[in-house]
Amino acid sequence: MEKAPLVALRGVVKRYGHVAAVKDLSLDIPEGSFTAIFGPNGAGKSTLLKILSNQTRPTSGEILYSGVPAAKLEDSFRSKFGVISHQPFVYDNLSAKENLEFYASLYGVKNAGARACELLKKVDLYTRRDDPVRTFSRGMLQRVSIARALLHDPAIIFLDEPYTGLDSVASASLTNILREQLEGRKTILMVTHDLKTGLELASRVVIMKKGRIIYFRERGEVDASAFESVYLEQAGGPEAAG
Repeated sequence: MEKAPLVALRGVVKRYGHVAAVKDLSLDIPEGSFTAIFGPNGAGKSTLLKILSNQTRPTSGEILYSGVPAAKLEDSFRSKFGVISHQPFVYDNLSAKENLEFYASLYGVKNAGARACELLKKVDLYTRRDDPVRTFSRGMLQRVSIARALLHDPAIIFLDEPYTGLDSVASASLTNILREQLEGRKTILMVTHDLKTGLELASRVVIMKKGRIIYFRERGEVDASAFESVYLEQAGGPEAAG
């Protein structure tokens, strides 16, 4: 029997009132893959990630994890997810280390202090570990968010514009972290406007527009030198790059 994909969407629709943010979307996501999701603003990319990570429920359609409908899974299944979004989800009055230790306690991570320090070193914030995060720049908060998402060694990592606010050094560090996660057979879905970085990391490439998937290719089928032109053509002109 063929193994079920780690995540599968079947005819998923998400409406907000009369507006459909995601329209009849079907997609298989195999274990150990890196899916880069591109598209103009308003394409439904962030909504898709929220649906996949169980932050919001679809209006209709079905999501399956290893062949099991999401509705039948225990809430504890969410512990398999690591989510990096536009919001860092940290507590301003706590230090970077205290924030990570707090989240580690929620996930039941053993040796929380050591794990927090390990990840703060990885995102180059160890020397600021005891400083309140309210003193951090946007890029530093994003790095704390990256560490938070990896605390519990999640099987599936969802990233919504994770490079926002990162300088070139921090961006290179995140890219290396994501490569390490892939080597560990983690499954990654990343929404990004960064065509170059997305292609470098991806094993599968998706373009969304107006709530639908309009382009899907395995990375080996994509000509990197021509992809920007393909993207602009598919997504609807120069404004799609915004």
